[in-house]
Amino acid sequence: MNAEHTPRALPTTIPEYLEQLRAALSGADPAMIQDALYDAEEYLRSELAEQVGKSEAEVIAGVAGSYGAPEEVAEIYRETEVTVNRALRAPGMRLTPAAVASAAAASVGTAIPLPPAADKPRSLLARFFGVALDPHTYGSLFYMLLALATGTFFFTWVVTGVSLSVSLLILIIGIPILLLFLGSVRVLSLVEGRIIETMLGVRMPRRPAYTDKSQGWLARIGAMFADVHTWLTMLYFLLMLPLGIAYFTIATTLLSLSLALVFAPLGELLFDHPAGIWIDGVNVASAFWLWPVSVTVGVLLLFGTMHLARGIGKLHGAMAKHLLVRL
Repeated sequence: MNAEHTPRALPTTIPEYLEQLRAALSGADPAMIQDALYDAEEYLRSELAEQVGKSEAEVIAGVAGSYGAPEEVAEIYRETEVTVNRALRAPGMRLTPAAVASAAAASVGTAIPLPPAADKPRSLLARFFGVALDPHTYGSLFYMLLALATGTFFFTWVVTGVSLSVSLLILIIGIPILLLFLGSVRVLSLVEGRIIETMLGVRMPRRPAYTDKSQGWLARIGAMFADVHTWLTMLYFLLMLPLGIAYFTIATTLLSLSLALVFAPLGELLFDHPAGIWIDGVNVASAFWLWPVSVTVGVLLLFGTMHLARGIGKLHGAMAKHLLVRL
């Protein structure tokens, strides 16, 4: 048997178990790694709290059969992630041979040579108009509209929470308020993560970063302050206000303009009321010869807006993963 396939010795401490689990999950999605580490640490510490008098090594050895060794747990998480991704992928999306091989490789943690893709490349028109079939396109558009409200709330929450917590630190009540504020930031990051995963299709954590509840208030506050993830999350919330304003402005401007161009002729026919869209001194709705041009430009602008929204959704999802996920 090769040395690389020889099972590791069972860890004797919880930090060692988590480090082996992190190593076994190397290369997997960071959000999934955070979930796996949280589940493992919560389970092991709850078992340690219940089995009073036993050492960490004894508890880990006792639960190895039920929960599993780090390598076994990592393999289960990889296989579950692949299964969930296949079940939740958008209707109509096809898995290429390369994607199937990549998913299989992720499930076992080994590299598999990727066969050449057999699917014929789609035409430029099919790719341009096919964006309308992607559910995440509409999710991205809705997220851009929603971002103004969420961005305003997140920005206000962080600014108010920081100022209130710092100003009350001179009083004894300031410590629990600060702890509650830092905890609320973690909860809100999970809420934002669920919104991003649902609308933008980017895998985000479904569990928070673990906090040892057996520690005192000062120790827990110190751990949160020392965790760079806390500050990156607050930075993300502060950035959401200018980003939300920009997203909302882009979405409303482009959508209203494209839909106005598309329906301007219809409004003139049904209501005998010019739409008021002027191009070089000519009202589009009133000029019959401009109606085909108006509709064509409006449709192209509408689908271009969909592509832009999908691109913004991917970029924002990548930024959120970098700032909200503990790497």
